[in-house]
Amino acid sequence: MAVLLSCSGVRKAFGTRVLLEDFSLSVSEGERTGLIGPNGSGKTSLLEILAGNEPPDAGDRALRKQTRLAYVPQDSLFETGDTVTSVLRAALNGAHLDDREKTVRIEMMLDRAGIRNPDAPAAALSGGWRKRLAIAAALVTSPDVLLLDEPTNHLDLDGILWLERAITSANACLVVTHDRYFLENVATRMVEINPAYPQSAFQVNGNYSEFLEKREQFFEAQSKQQDSLATKVKREVEWLRRGPRARTGKSKARIDAAGRLIEQLSAVTARNRTSTAKIDFTASDRQTKVLIEAEGIGKSLGGGVLFRDLDITLSPGVRIGLVGANGSGKTTLLKIFEGSLEPDEGSIRRAEVLKIVSFAQDRTERLNLDISLRRTLCPDGDSVIYRGLPIHVAGWARRFLFRSDQLEMPVSSLSGGERARVLIARLMPQTADVLLLDEPTNDLDIPTLEVLEESLLDFPGALVLVSHDRYLLDRVSTVVVGLNGSGDAGIFADYSQWEAACGEPSPEKAGVKEQQPQANGASPKRKLSYIDQREWDTMEAKILEAEEEAARLQREVEEAASDAKRLPEAYRKLQEAQALVAEFYARWAELEAKVQK
Repeated sequence: MAVLLSCSGVRKAFGTRVLLEDFSLSVSEGERTGLIGPNGSGKTSLLEILAGNEPPDAGDRALRKQTRLAYVPQDSLFETGDTVTSVLRAALNGAHLDDREKTVRIEMMLDRAGIRNPDAPAAALSGGWRKRLAIAAALVTSPDVLLLDEPTNHLDLDGILWLERAITSANACLVVTHDRYFLENVATRMVEINPAYPQSAFQVNGNYSEFLEKREQFFEAQSKQQDSLATKVKREVEWLRRGPRARTGKSKARIDAAGRLIEQLSAVTARNRTSTAKIDFTASDRQTKVLIEAEGIGKSLGGGVLFRDLDITLSPGVRIGLVGANGSGKTTLLKIFEGSLEPDEGSIRRAEVLKIVSFAQDRTERLNLDISLRRTLCPDGDSVIYRGLPIHVAGWARRFLFRSDQLEMPVSSLSGGERARVLIARLMPQTADVLLLDEPTNDLDIPTLEVLEESLLDFPGALVLVSHDRYLLDRVSTVVVGLNGSGDAGIFADYSQWEAACGEPSPEKAGVKEQQPQANGASPKRKLSYIDQREWDTMEAKILEAEEEAARLQREVEEAASDAKRLPEAYRKLQEAQALVAEFYARWAELEAKVQK
């Protein structure tokens, strides 16, 4: 495959902080590369370098001649006066097409993108439709290389499915995203930027599942390397303490080698040291059976009915995933629950002194970008009160993976994911009976997403979650409510069931009540994490294969019983095989306990 775009030996730093060091990457024909990494690791900076918008501090960037490149940044902004059609037409400026060819191509793209009003002001579109228009403007140029930075942010689930189809037909694509299902369905190659790797990156040919398997193997090997180096360093340190009697050339060489071993061990240990944000929402442990009860509520906006005759009861333990197209009323429904908006019809009752904590989608507007991180996390004094205990602001910041040198920086200098963590850090000290989360996953890296999932699963109150992250919805939600934006709503067991039913004309009336206790007082089964679920799915086959191998080795031991030379080795292999079977069964029990927890 021909290389279309590449960079080599790239270095990029902001002040004293180095994001990329001696980094190399190539994008070839037919490849769809998923780029992941912790927030603030330099993914957006790398895309800006590859797009030619920003020079690296060192290294080279190369684009093959006659290669058409299109780049869609995180924020989709348009000028006042731009219409949908004018944005697409401006994207074709410079293309060797006559007016008729441009018109045909624009009309085809409008149809593919599902944009029904070509004369609509671009700046007035919702966040999801602005994102869809920005992607359509890139695709209409038929690029050879497509660079996308968090393209699923603000897209509804229908928009994500459209993007998956559009990307699979692209010649070559590099996409920064933390949507795990998207990476599973689209990526043919995975790259992770992370200081945990020797060259600050780990690359695997395959989709997200294959990447997880190879990454796990790498970390296992690196852990063994650390153990081996630690043993060697211990031996050399003991030799150094005894002190070589003569400073011969041989002893000096050994001293130098010991120093190199210590440095190597230090580097491997530093790479193996990982940290994740500590997210744990504060629940009130309130025992009230009904927290919010909505009966027959309806709401209309702009002359159209969003939903009508909707019944929902929020009780402790109810976790609702709210899905639907952009503009179908998801955020509006959250505002009604919160009390900042009243329904046009029906009634809504809230428990007395109800404590509601909301995470708004317009997070940037909720933050003063000009003040420091310190004052954003702790407006008064130097301590945050969390569950009745004071925590110094520096320690609170570390809990969300912020460095001490970032405390005096303005919030405007933070990445999108870091700003999302700031908002979560401000919400966590607030005691909640009900959590209302509107797109909380935008810009969050995958490790933080996994911690967020665990926190939501452990939250004993009620939860209403609006998210485009299909994996999060599947794992966290106890029920899914789907809005079609035309007044109808339906109840579904999970996201997949809702997706399958989207074509049906009349979904059943939504009426979500409190969870009924299961027989014998059993609590609802908990869903496994992405990695655990994959391991669970393959565990039975692994056990069967291991048992067959142990049985084969047992026969070999029996055959070698009279052969003194063969018997010890055959018996050793049998013991290893039996130990592996026992290990698999132990892991099976661990996973089963998680499911039944």
